[in-house]
Amino acid sequence: MTVQFGTDGLRGVANRELTPELVLALGRAAARVLAARGGGFVVGRDTRRSGPMLQAALSAGLAAEGVDVQDLGVLPTPGVAAVSARRGLPAAVISASHNPFADNGVKLFAPGGRKLADDVERHLEGELARLSSAPGGAAGAPPTGSGVGQLRPDPDALGWYRDRLVAALDGRRLDGMRVAIDCANGAAVATGAAVLGRLGAEVVAELAVEPDGTNINAGCGSTDPTSLQDAVRVGGAHAGLAFDGDADRVIAVDETGAVVDGDQLIALFAADLRARGRLSGDTVVVTVMTNLGFRQAMQASGVRVEETRVGDRYVLEALDQGGWSLGGEQSGHIIFRDLATTGDGVLTGLLLLDLLRRRGRPLSELAAGAMVRMPQVLRNVAVADGQGLEGVEALWAEVASVEAELGSGGRVLLRPSGTEPLVRVMVEAPTQAVAEAAARRLANAVSRLLG
Repeated sequence: MTVQFGTDGLRGVANRELTPELVLALGRAAARVLAARGGGFVVGRDTRRSGPMLQAALSAGLAAEGVDVQDLGVLPTPGVAAVSARRGLPAAVISASHNPFADNGVKLFAPGGRKLADDVERHLEGELARLSSAPGGAAGAPPTGSGVGQLRPDPDALGWYRDRLVAALDGRRLDGMRVAIDCANGAAVATGAAVLGRLGAEVVAELAVEPDGTNINAGCGSTDPTSLQDAVRVGGAHAGLAFDGDADRVIAVDETGAVVDGDQLIALFAADLRARGRLSGDTVVVTVMTNLGFRQAMQASGVRVEETRVGDRYVLEALDQGGWSLGGEQSGHIIFRDLATTGDGVLTGLLLLDLLRRRGRPLSELAAGAMVRMPQVLRNVAVADGQGLEGVEALWAEVASVEAELGSGGRVLLRPSGTEPLVRVMVEAPTQAVAEAAARRLANAVSRLLG
């Protein structure tokens, strides 16, 4: 059994790459690596058709190793992480985030609600390999009788998580704010409108709130906010919020219907927190994918930028190491470290509406003032399975040539996907046309040399 974790856990087509047998073995491995026999484990999921099947398999593996499972049902990833932090237990979420419904995945959290460090993931991979080579693995005889773990539903977790979201505004309310939401037919269905309503916001449109197991992320949510843009304009909303399938990210829409991405949101929050003396160390943590315009805006405003690899777990690691309070990704994963251990789309949306209400200015105006986006082009190029970028000298020569042409006015980034056999090509340049031409040139080179 050869398994490698990507940038956000284990992911694949459910019942083909991500089989119940594999997930059961992963449950056993997770029990051995992350939990104590006789201890507990928290498990939740999004709304995919394969979710109950894979959650059952993971829970069976955990129970087979003597670990009790607390079943949270459908709950956003940040909700599961928050329960993990509150109870000091390891946790798992059955979700493939923004991927189509046929995909699924397993995201694992260490006790305390933190995503796993690289060395812990390698330990899990090793334990899975041992389990595949010998049914008993390296842990001896499995428990029997009263030593077998139990599975128990936890109907109180959703209410507790909603209360936590409401409390994040420290008693402030959102009365007078009009908002449209797109829940991606995913886990945000359980929290989005309910929490906004409790805080006094008027939800003028609720899109993609009827999950059927197959429609998660289908023409909706943070990967396709087109319908939300229309709903914001028609409903006269102050803002729109588009979540992904497991609700750990959000993309906003301003009152004109224009998209406001994660970079712009982080720039807004950084300026607001700094003005209120709440931006620890006057530092913000972002990834290598963050737009060059963000860096220029932060430099002009005196905010230091710390850069990490792509992945919100690397952002969190940097936040904790530096003692900083804000970080995130262009995709809309935004971490408010004083409030959460992972990106939380609903929390971010609440804090954005709170910012708008306090500032009394339109989102379009605030976003434009926070940063000026450098034209950025992204290309996903299919490559052979297992094909990396190391040692492909002809490709790096092409990259160097493009970088020389762009000079200090642009930027190039190539990186392999952590979840799919793709290389992601990103180019920033002073004009859209230059960025498009450079990205096309590099994408062709990747396809020719690695496809």
